[in-house]
Amino acid sequence: MREKVEAALAKIRPSLQADGGDVELVAVDDDGTVKVRLTGACHGCPMSAMTLHHGIRMNLQQMVPEIKEVISL
Repeated sequence: MREKVEAALAKIRPSLQADGGDVELVAVDDDGTVKVRLTGACHGCPMSAMTLHHGIRMNLQQMVPEIKEVISL
């Protein structure tokens, strides 16, 4: 599943990078939990929670339905 998540993040990443941010995959757990780290302009941004929920989690779950949860570290 990690490879699927990496491929999905590769599709999401350009839109984050356009705003000076990025996302790093930290771990994919067997229970379907994906752990990511927001970097660059996304790290500490007041809108990072919305970016995580609407921009990352929803897209990841659409592309990789096995994902149950996405957590930012």
